[in-house]
Amino acid sequence: MDMINKVSVIGLGKLGSPIVATLAERGFATHGADINEHYVTCINNGEAPVEEPLLNEMLKKNKELIQASLDVENAVYTTDATMIIVPTPSEENGEFSTAFVKEALKPIAKAIAKKDNFHVIVLTSTVLPGASESEIIPVLEQLSGKKCGVDFGYCYNPEFIALGSVVKNLLNPDFILIGESDQKSGELLEEFYKRYCENNPPIKRMKIVNAEITKISINTFVTTKISFANAITQLCDVIPGGNVDEVTSAVGLDSRIGLKYLKGGVGYGGPCFPRDNRALARVYDNFDLEHSIAKATDQINQKHAEFLVSKITKLIPEGGNVAILGLSYKPNTPVIEESQNIIVAKKLVEKGYSVTAYDPLGVENAKHILNDINYTYSVHECVKDKDVICLMTLWEEFTNLEPEDLSTDGKKPYLIDCWRVLDKDKFSNKVNLIQLGVN
Repeated sequence: MDMINKVSVIGLGKLGSPIVATLAERGFATHGADINEHYVTCINNGEAPVEEPLLNEMLKKNKELIQASLDVENAVYTTDATMIIVPTPSEENGEFSTAFVKEALKPIAKAIAKKDNFHVIVLTSTVLPGASESEIIPVLEQLSGKKCGVDFGYCYNPEFIALGSVVKNLLNPDFILIGESDQKSGELLEEFYKRYCENNPPIKRMKIVNAEITKISINTFVTTKISFANAITQLCDVIPGGNVDEVTSAVGLDSRIGLKYLKGGVGYGGPCFPRDNRALARVYDNFDLEHSIAKATDQINQKHAEFLVSKITKLIPEGGNVAILGLSYKPNTPVIEESQNIIVAKKLVEKGYSVTAYDPLGVENAKHILNDINYTYSVHECVKDKDVICLMTLWEEFTNLEPEDLSTDGKKPYLIDCWRVLDKDKFSNKVNLIQLGVN
């Protein structure tokens, strides 16, 4: 039986470079390709082109099994399977664009046209249901002159990862999702994952379109749990004696629900959750079906930022100022895309308040889209002489704060702990600690 031993990865960004690193870690010869020369140079030097825990060490350790180049066609020609991990940005209407995928298909198809052996094309980038069979496979067949399922195979195989833990998520996934054009392609990819994954996860194979639906359905379900928890947070915040953690920790024990993502705090953000939710709503609209859950989830998420802004402004004196601890949408990543923290900061500025922010990795990215606030490079600087401090991202630096870390110059400011990680009694002499979702 044929086996996938050499893999090409097209796209070396936030997901592509960790895939290259983990493939090599598991013993696969890997050829990465990208039009970004900086990414290619970094990979060849055994250096991480993006910020991600464990990535740099893994690339350096497995440098001998990795090569990177600008030559997509050669990368495909010299390998057994190709993973396409290029951006599929959201259009204004919420749909995903396949323009970058189609551009990558040109050199891929050229390579396939020259190959005698069966090559498996694996699309990891998120696309709308139906896109593979209506847009992508026809382009591959037309440009290569070969038949999908006969001369080459195609699988839709999205990853379910979270920035800040990509390496761990890739090697130890909850399950593997494979949408296959034909049985041989699915079998090859399944056998590959049995060697690649460390945890022997379940592997679910199905029609391509069903895998495409599954991908955005999962992210919508997760965001629905987050928005539900945040709706309970708002309720517990105003009802005397309310405590969101007591409620959600009990609700999550029901086996029909589960505890994961059922945690009230700051709304969801990042490059996947918001757009996947909106995309699924758009798909329903395209078929004249109503999907109130996806739309309501998105609305609750947006209004949760407004709820937090309202809570902050009630505590600020006239002419007062606010410190925001955390700009990235989650810890261990510099990504600020659709970050609720950025939205809150913007709304506070619009209301005329002075805002100062600090994030261990996200400051430089934030400066590109939010230039009306003050940036600092330490907690000490950020909270100095502030009226309200808002702890928004669960960076370890913030969760391990001690009262003496807060230089408040004799003031006793309010500190809103959005995730309830600080001990109220411990900080009582230094700040007026308010736990979001606790009345």
